[in-house]
Amino acid sequence: MKNNIFFVIVFFCLLATTYCQEFQGKAYYESKTTIDANFGGREIPEARRKQIMERMKNAFEKTFILTFDRTSSFYVEDEQLEAPSASGGRGGGFFRMMSGDAGKHYKNIKDVNYTKQVEMFGKLFLIKDDLEKLEWQMGSETKKIGDYTCYMATVTKQIDTSTSGGFRRMFRGRRGNGENTEKIEVPTEKTITAWYTLDIPISQGPGEYWGLPGLILEVNDDRTTLICTKIVMNAKDRIIVAPPKKGKEVSQKEYDGIMAEKIKEMRENFRRGDGPGGRGRRIN
Repeated sequence: MKNNIFFVIVFFCLLATTYCQEFQGKAYYESKTTIDANFGGREIPEARRKQIMERMKNAFEKTFILTFDRTSSFYVEDEQLEAPSASGGRGGGFFRMMSGDAGKHYKNIKDVNYTKQVEMFGKLFLIKDDLEKLEWQMGSETKKIGDYTCYMATVTKQIDTSTSGGFRRMFRGRRGNGENTEKIEVPTEKTITAWYTLDIPISQGPGEYWGLPGLILEVNDDRTTLICTKIVMNAKDRIIVAPPKKGKEVSQKEYDGIMAEKIKEMRENFRRGDGPGGRGRRIN
């Protein structure tokens, strides 16, 4: 009798393990961003303005793939769909930074941590830190995204003004002598709206977003919207969800400090008329 009970327990443990391993999928997201073509009132030749707008469009409009299982996910841009800009890259390092390029982003909700690989100005970084707990407020609204019924949730987040503020200040109006003609108020917080589905009961989502009782299929973050266009569940080919390994290991705080310093340098170059990318020096 005891042997029978033992084998039954083992059977169900194996069944549960197999089920967890088989629960996996891929979600494809498209991003759209509203671009301010005013550039803070700066006087820019029309040909140059069109060139900048095209590069910004290439940098902001992307397709991403979220590969997931029950406890972890891997989020990366679908580089096969990239359209190179005239300069040979997708918008260049400056515009990739402005667009908040996700790099390679691994999240583990069981261990509540993440690993993010980012290449910026010739330097590869490996950011390792704890996941930020998002205080989602559940809404009652619902809508359909594809075949999935989705529920709304919102969260208010603080904005790192050392980076986002730096970008806005680069495009302030300027007189010929370099004096600023206007001040720009940089917001310190923003409200993010997410739509999640209980049909895929995992606490994952694109980029940094997680913490809801179902997969996030749409995120509205300020001027940027990420929306899921396709989901593939339990494909025949096994998926291994693992963190990236290469890069200089830093915490999120250390990385933000490095980027804030680089943005400060770029802003100084921009004010002197050297252009958005400055002189393009590498990060040491």
